[in-house]
Formats: sequence, structure tokens, C-alpha cells
Amino acid sequence: MNIKIEDLFGSKGRIKIIKALAINEELTISLLIKKTKLNHVNVSRHLEYLKSIEFVQEKNFGRIRIFRYKLENVKARALKNLINLIEQENNF
Repeated sequence: MNIKIEDLFGSKGRIKIIKALAINEELTISLLIKKTKLNHVNVSRHLEYLKSIEFVQEKNFGRIRIFRYKLENVKARALKNLINLIEQENNF
């Protein structure tokens, strides 16, 4: 899996989605839209990219789609740790 850092961090919207999922671990697309204040098309497009690089996993329960931050991916887990560190610092 070839990930370019520019592609991963090249969009403010994608960063919002990564952050929301890293903090919450699992969210429906509706909650992602609400938390990121992005539209459905943008969230869907960014989620497709994040699934392709295995940062996000999609689970389907009938009509409900849940997106899960993929902690099994070492790079995703490292990014989650960085996000948590920055967020903790910002909350002090």
C-alpha cells in the first residue's frame, strides 16, 4: 500500500474526517457529516480514499453504514496517537 503524505493531508475535509474517526473510532456517515460540517458527497469521496489506504473500514448493518477507524493499520494507529496527543494538549 503506497500512501503519499500529501494525499492523506492534502484536504482539510479529509483531515476533519480522520480526526472525527480517530477520536470516536466508529461513526455513521450521518454523524460524520454532522461532526465535520461537510456535505454527503465530500464525506463519501474522502471515505472511499481512506478505505482504499486501509485507514477506515466500512461495516454494513442493513441500510446503516458504520465507518470504523482501522487501528490494526500501524500507520493509522500512529496517526491516531498523534491526534490524541495534540487534542489533549489543546484541552489544557
